[in-house]
Amino acid sequence: MNDIGPYSNYRLTVRLELANKPGMFANVAAVLAMEGANLGAVDIVSATAGHMVRDVTFDVRDEAHGEHVLLRLGALPDVKVLSASDRIFLMHLGGKIHVQSKMPVNTRNVLSMVYTPGVGRVSQAIAKDKSKAYAFTTKSNSVAVVTDGSAVLGLGNLGPEAALPVMEGKAMLFRELAGIDAWPICLNTQDTEEIVRAVQAIAPGFGAINLEDISAPRCFEIERRLKASLSIPLMHDDQHGTAVVILAALTNALAVVGKQIADVRVVVNGLGAAGTACCRMLLAAGVSHLLGCDRAGIILQGDGETLRACRADLTSCLTPDRPAGSLRDALKKADVFIGLSVGHLLRAEDLDLMAPERVVFAMANPDPEVPPELAASHCRIFATGRSDFPNQINNALAFPGIFRGALDVQAVAINEPMKLAAAKALAEAIPRSTLSEDYIIPSVFDKEVVPRVAKAVGAAAHDSGVARRRNRIGDQFSPA
Repeated sequence: MNDIGPYSNYRLTVRLELANKPGMFANVAAVLAMEGANLGAVDIVSATAGHMVRDVTFDVRDEAHGEHVLLRLGALPDVKVLSASDRIFLMHLGGKIHVQSKMPVNTRNVLSMVYTPGVGRVSQAIAKDKSKAYAFTTKSNSVAVVTDGSAVLGLGNLGPEAALPVMEGKAMLFRELAGIDAWPICLNTQDTEEIVRAVQAIAPGFGAINLEDISAPRCFEIERRLKASLSIPLMHDDQHGTAVVILAALTNALAVVGKQIADVRVVVNGLGAAGTACCRMLLAAGVSHLLGCDRAGIILQGDGETLRACRADLTSCLTPDRPAGSLRDALKKADVFIGLSVGHLLRAEDLDLMAPERVVFAMANPDPEVPPELAASHCRIFATGRSDFPNQINNALAFPGIFRGALDVQAVAINEPMKLAAAKALAEAIPRSTLSEDYIIPSVFDKEVVPRVAKAVGAAAHDSGVARRRNRIGDQFSPA
C-alpha cells in the first residue's frame, strides 16, 4: 500500500537519458507506479534524434525505497540514470544561513570607523558601562541556540555535528519569523558542568540563550543553574515552547467543546523534558485533575493544589517505582489526552475509554501515539505535531514571539508569567467566532502571531519585575 503523503521528506529528482522512441517514458512511469513511488514533475532537459534527457521528480517512502527505485530504473532497457538528487540535501548544501554586513566596507574612511581606530572608542565606552553593549553591538538582537546533540529532534543522541543543520534551521526561523539574529552553538561535550561553563562563558555576546535538543534529565539541571547564574533570558525550548503551544491549543479546544480548564481530567503521557514542562504549565493555568504516565504507567497524580505546590520540581512528586495503574486506566473518564512520548501506543478504540467530547493531542513524531486517520472519528478534537493534519502544535508558534518580547524589554529572565502570557496571546490570535474542531491554533505563517505574543511577553516581563526597559515592540519589530 502506498502511504506516501503530500509532504514527503523523500523527494528525488533523477536525470534520465532515454532512447528517443515511443513508449520509453511510459516504461519509466510504469516502474514508478509498480514500486509505489508518486510521480511528480517531469521536465525535458535536451533532445536529439537518438536520445532524450528528462528530469523526473518522484516521492518515495524512505532512503532504502529510493535506492531500490533507482536500481529498477537503471535496469530498464535503453534507460540510463545520469544523476539523482535529494531536494532536502540540495537545500542544505553549504549550510542554510550566513552573516551579512549592515553596511558596505568600500572606503578607507568607512574601514577606519567600523574597525580600528574608530571602533576603539566604542569599546572604551562599553568598558565604562557594559549596558551600552545593548545599544552599540548585536547583543540586543542576538540569541545563541545551544545544543550538545544529545536529543536531536526525535532521532536521539546524534552528536553536535549532526545537530548543526537543525540549529541552523532554528536560526532561520528566528530571523524569518521574528527578525532575530540567532547563532548555532553546537558543543562537543555532554557533561553538565562543561555545558554550564561554556554557556556562561559565551553569554556576554548574546541578548538571550535558547537551549535546544539536550536530553533529560540533564536539561533540567543545566537550565536551572544557568537561569540562576545569568542575567539574560534563557529558555529550553523543547520544554517550555512545547508547553506554551499546548496550553494555547488546549485553551481553544476547551472553548470549542464547552468545558472549563479547572474541571477537566487531563492525562499526559511521556514525562521527559516536554511532558514535565507541559504538566507544570497546565497546573499553573488552573488544571486541577492531572495524571502523568510513562512506560510504567501512572507515576504522577494528586489533587491540583498538591501538584501546584511542587510544580517547580515535579520530579519530587513522581513515583516511577510505584505506578498507580496503566495508561489505559488513566484514560478512563479523562477529558484530555496529551501524548509526548512514542508512536503507536494506543488503538483508536482506546480513546472510547475517555469522557464524551474528548480532546486528544497525539504529539509523537513522525508517528503519533494513535493513528490520526483512525483517531479522528473517536474524539471531538484531534491535534498532532505534524503539518499534514489539521491543528499542528508547533514550537515555532511560541519561541520567536517569546524571545522577541524578552529581547525588546531587555528582560533578565523568561519566567512563568511571561510563558502564561504567551499562551494566552497565542490562543487569542484566533477570534472565538472562528474556532472549530479543525482550527484551534493559528498557522506558523500568520504574521500577527509573533507581534501579538511578543507584546504580551514584554508586558508580563514588565509587570513581573524582570524587564530592564519598557516594551518597545511597536518600534523595534520588523521580521525579514
